[in-house]
Amino acid sequence: MASTEPESSQTPPSAAENGSEPPNLSKKQAKKEAQKAERLRKQQEAAATAVESAEVDPFSGNYGDVPTEEIQSKAISGRRWTEIGSLDAELAGSTVLIRGAAQAIRPVSKKMVFLVVRHYVSTVQCVLVVNKECVSPQMVKFATGLSKESVVDIEGVVSIPKDPIKGTTQQVEVQVTKLFCVNRAVPNLPINIEDAARSEMEFKKAEQTGEQLVRVGQDTRLNYRVLDIRTPANQATFRIQCHVEDIFRRSLLSEGFVGIHTPKLVSGSSEGGAAVFKLDYKGQPACLAQSPQVHKQMAICGGFGRVFEVGSVFRAEDSYTHRHLCEFVGLDVEMEIKEHYFEVCDIVDCLFVAMFDYLHENCQKELDAINRQYPFEPLKYLRKTLRLTFLEGVKMLKEAGIEVNPFGDLSTEAEKKLGQLVREKYDTDFYILYRYPLAVRPFYTMPCYDDPAYSNSFDVFIRGEEIISGAQRIHLPELLTKRAEACGIDVKTISTYIDSFRCMRVGSFLVVSRRPVLIPRMPISPICNLKVIANVHLVIYSSVGFSSVVHLVMYDCSTFDNLFN
Repeated sequence: MASTEPESSQTPPSAAENGSEPPNLSKKQAKKEAQKAERLRKQQEAAATAVESAEVDPFSGNYGDVPTEEIQSKAISGRRWTEIGSLDAELAGSTVLIRGAAQAIRPVSKKMVFLVVRHYVSTVQCVLVVNKECVSPQMVKFATGLSKESVVDIEGVVSIPKDPIKGTTQQVEVQVTKLFCVNRAVPNLPINIEDAARSEMEFKKAEQTGEQLVRVGQDTRLNYRVLDIRTPANQATFRIQCHVEDIFRRSLLSEGFVGIHTPKLVSGSSEGGAAVFKLDYKGQPACLAQSPQVHKQMAICGGFGRVFEVGSVFRAEDSYTHRHLCEFVGLDVEMEIKEHYFEVCDIVDCLFVAMFDYLHENCQKELDAINRQYPFEPLKYLRKTLRLTFLEGVKMLKEAGIEVNPFGDLSTEAEKKLGQLVREKYDTDFYILYRYPLAVRPFYTMPCYDDPAYSNSFDVFIRGEEIISGAQRIHLPELLTKRAEACGIDVKTISTYIDSFRCMRVGSFLVVSRRPVLIPRMPISPICNLKVIANVHLVIYSSVGFSSVVHLVMYDCSTFDNLFN
């Protein structure tokens, strides 16, 4: 008689599924059974995960990616934002809204993750911990899945940690309640900002402990410059340079100077000794201006009295040192003097003391950011800048056992040594050396009245590195022509400049100062076929005027070895 019980439609579980291995199975069959069991386990885990994710997250409105329409200037929310750099202990317990780049993401567990968020030169640690009020496991998972350098908006409560935070500038934490990603970066960036911001001291410590740290090379920095300039030190460099230029303008305007703009496409060399970029302009030879020197002097002859300019300067330099540049933006000054070129030295003195004071008083965050990656000692300078004659400097070097030609120029090594000697004797890093040999100065430099072998010129130094060259200009057409010919300059190419002095007022003297600024001595664009140079300096170069560099975005700003080292 047939059984009335229904037959089971299910297949009996395999031995592998029951957790036991059937007897008499070959090794091959046993391996297949084990693989089958593993696949089943993964399917079950995936199903469980799907069920979990399908559950409604009560805090889903506290996190996520910002919809595109919300960043298309849809509306003004009126929300109040707080700068990361202003987060401090005074805000403890306050709810703040910040925006920045996710510099580091460090998950601790499925219920906790740390985010280091950066804005400009400041960083702060943000903490997500699962709780019943506002943070879910899904929210922690979302934060963990963010890619580095993604831009995020974070709302949270400021708290003070028990122990000091080593990896951030701000010594407070933000307990996150809301987290939104405004813009995601690609998962694998060519540069890790934390790696690019490491100091040499960190690398030395890592070598001692056997830790392997990634060193970002110069080529990589230049190839991905948009990432490299995000490091706090580079951010600070640009900002300090901006402040220097601002002080430059304001200081000179207060002294009666007028801002001008001069041609950058000229017919002939304006410096004589320096190489020029030559080009053809509609069948006529032309070159890019090596300096606004000539036109500044013509402006003085035109009755302006005192002028300055912020503009591009081009040098086809063959030298591959941190003292040479292919292109930079210069801060140049020209002024007429009443009696003595020391009138210009007085302007330089006041200008730089004002710069140093301002940076010390108002740019401490930026200086700290630079100091973390490129440690430096505070600059020493006097309220009244020290002035030494060239021969006095030569004498100091000879007394230190260094022979120097009194009618030649100082070598780089001699300048460095003199800087050390001056600091030891006068306790200052900033000083002026004047009355240089005429043979080492540009053709338009005025000879000394009592010794034509020397000139009415000066150089300004910071820690043994020349940052400015200045001089009284020759305003006598005949003497100017003679000097130009002696320096091998085709007088025809500067005839307009020489002729301008034939119309000038009796008794006027011209003085200029070139280049008081932060000049990044570093790699120039490959298009210019220049060698990579990796330093940043406060510079002000030759012939009484000032020039600086604002093409920093093209270069790598490595060390402040003039002003800060």
